[in-house]
Amino acid sequence: MNRQQLEHAIRAACTVADDRELYVFGSQAILGEHPEAPSTLCTSIEVDVAPKNRPEAWEEIDGALGELSQFHDTFGCYVQGLDIEAAILPDG
Repeated sequence: MNRQQLEHAIRAACTVADDRELYVFGSQAILGEHPEAPSTLCTSIEVDVAPKNRPEAWEEIDGALGELSQFHDTFGCYVQGLDIEAAILPDG
């Protein structure tokens, strides 16, 4: 996944979730800080997201944009909607 694909996935997930803000985590989150990250860090075709203001909408994202969805078939990448509780984050 590259930065352009990430941005497209985020826009699609925001539309599906009816939320203007998402948490992006997992390996592809690096593209937020480093848009030109080395290709070895961009091999994943999925991005993990959790809606910030409508946390229950993660299931809608996963259903509409997840693995084996039409989005995945069309764009070659997919969005895994997750509950923010699924994220393992460092303290602070």
